[in-house]
Amino acid sequence: MTAPKPRRTMVTRIVGLTAVGLLGLGVTKIAQPPCERAPEAELDAAAKDFRFTRFPVPEKASRPSVGWLDVNPSIEHLKGWYSTVGAGVSFTDLDGDGLANDLCRIEPRTRDVILAPAPGTGDRYAPFLLEDTKFFDPRTMTPNGCVPGDFNEDGLTDLLILFQGRPPLFFMRKAEAEGAHTPPSRDLYVTVELAPGLKQPWFTPAAILTDVDADGHLDVVVANYHADDDEVLDPTSTKPVTFADSFSRGFNGGYKRIYLWSNASKGSNPTVNYKLVDSPFPEKEARAWTLALAAADLDNDGRSEIYFANDFGPDNLYWNQSTPGHVKMVRIQGERKPGVPESKTLGRDSNKGMGVDFGDVNGDGIPDIFVSNIAARFALNEGHFLWQSTGELDKMKQGIAPYVEKGETLGLSLSDWGWDTKLADFNNDGLLEAVQAVGFIKGKGNRWARVGEVAIGNDELVHIPAAWQSVLPEHDLAGQSQTPFYIRTKPDGPFYDVASRVGLGGVEISRGIAISDVDGDGDLDMAIASQWRPSAYFRNDLPKSRPFLGLVPIQSVAGSHRELTAVHDGRPTAADQGWPAVGAFASITLPNGKVIVGQVDGGNGHSGRRSQDLHFGLGDISPTADIPVHLRWRAVGGKLVEEDLTLKPGWHTLLLGTKAGQS
Repeated sequence: MTAPKPRRTMVTRIVGLTAVGLLGLGVTKIAQPPCERAPEAELDAAAKDFRFTRFPVPEKASRPSVGWLDVNPSIEHLKGWYSTVGAGVSFTDLDGDGLANDLCRIEPRTRDVILAPAPGTGDRYAPFLLEDTKFFDPRTMTPNGCVPGDFNEDGLTDLLILFQGRPPLFFMRKAEAEGAHTPPSRDLYVTVELAPGLKQPWFTPAAILTDVDADGHLDVVVANYHADDDEVLDPTSTKPVTFADSFSRGFNGGYKRIYLWSNASKGSNPTVNYKLVDSPFPEKEARAWTLALAAADLDNDGRSEIYFANDFGPDNLYWNQSTPGHVKMVRIQGERKPGVPESKTLGRDSNKGMGVDFGDVNGDGIPDIFVSNIAARFALNEGHFLWQSTGELDKMKQGIAPYVEKGETLGLSLSDWGWDTKLADFNNDGLLEAVQAVGFIKGKGNRWARVGEVAIGNDELVHIPAAWQSVLPEHDLAGQSQTPFYIRTKPDGPFYDVASRVGLGGVEISRGIAISDVDGDGDLDMAIASQWRPSAYFRNDLPKSRPFLGLVPIQSVAGSHRELTAVHDGRPTAADQGWPAVGAFASITLPNGKVIVGQVDGGNGHSGRRSQDLHFGLGDISPTADIPVHLRWRAVGGKLVEEDLTLKPGWHTLLLGTKAGQS
């Protein structure tokens, strides 16, 4: 099919941009770049503080590349949409060497889950596949994401694999005989169902680990996209796929679910059991079309709030008021101020949320929220969100989310069709940078005008697949997108994309971003999962060495919980038996009084996941300075414990106790 004529394309795009806001039940202000761009010389100088070296990630395949996915006949003309999601990557520690230097990667070209050492970390074991013929049928299923965690609390890393086509599966690591240390391999994992016996063909793009009910155990939050019984990837199905019932207020997608940790066993046949919470969200909210999740404690009470980034409608932020065994999640929304469009008010937007991460951007000690939407210039230009905390935490009790949208002001509103996004300090100067996965389909015929026609069409037709213009492998939507890497030239200034200046140029059509100090040298490395092309690992070759503080908080293994906290220098050793304390909070105070905060991440984002530890850049302070650290965590049993430490720069392992005090 030939591309539309230029005149029609531009008219459709302009009308489509206006319509995106109107469909959102409120006029949307089109995102614009910052009024002023830093001089090129200033950007060049700032970019010299960063340097990444690219390496190919290890490959392993069970079959030749399958190309584009086979789909339900009712969406055959839209197979391009479904063949362009799934690439994912996570960092974790599979072999127990104390470093999160192992990759769990989803390769959509062959529908494989690949486990391998990160490049440059030695041939510690051969790359292998997490295959399972009993539970996985490649004809109607494809893996969609990898969430590392120690689900049975035995000190060994397990994996939760997400799918299109079935509910998630645990791959539980077997315990070995005392003194044995076998390199990771497929034979060391046992498959366990999250939802035993359930045969629904779920479409699950996101899941996170967080202690929802504050009992000291990690729970699982799962978000589905399509309705739970939609046979999206079954080419023999006679049941039509249902689309969103609105382009901007779609509430007929798959259910959000919360699974509370119940019990587990370890050994040669490890198990874990979760209890499904009955209706934790109202029906309308539970069936939003979710593509990304994130959890963080926003009000300092030791319970993590949860943010759902939703396609086809408003995002949801839930204030967590749960107690052990009882889940209570209260949806809170931003206050709409005079002159502020509805779609620039948290929880009232009409955007296409596809990625989310927490990080303290404005330095007030409260996490801010960076959300990816569609922000393609001259196309669907909704704009990304940077929800910045106002500090008015008491307003949560009134159902108000104390956040204002600052993406445009800070230069983060525009890039392209956004997916995963991460906030992290890559040069150890004490300020956060931002990196974002972008792009959709790389082809020849530009389809933006056709997508625009859907945006401005009758909203009553959106739920009918036949009403959508075709998107096939030969078409192009945001196919020239380049992964942005945002830095600030001033501590309180806007962000600027310098990807091409720091070794990240040329990364196209990406989905997931994973971050870790892979080599233990104190600076953060990353991997980027690309769709339909090789993924890559980017080693951080920091030009200027600065001190850092790294913390690895660990809960004691089941049955041997320690009473007092113990601390030792360096990364964990074989003697440090325990599991990552996801949700543990730390704030550090620099000599100049600046406070930096962080929380152990349980899988925030779309399809990329960072290591489960904490990293703080310390700026240009003495490498021997004493750093005050305040810790807060939930001990097993639910007690909220707080502890104050004084640590030197470098990595430290924290063996957390069940009450305050140090051994």
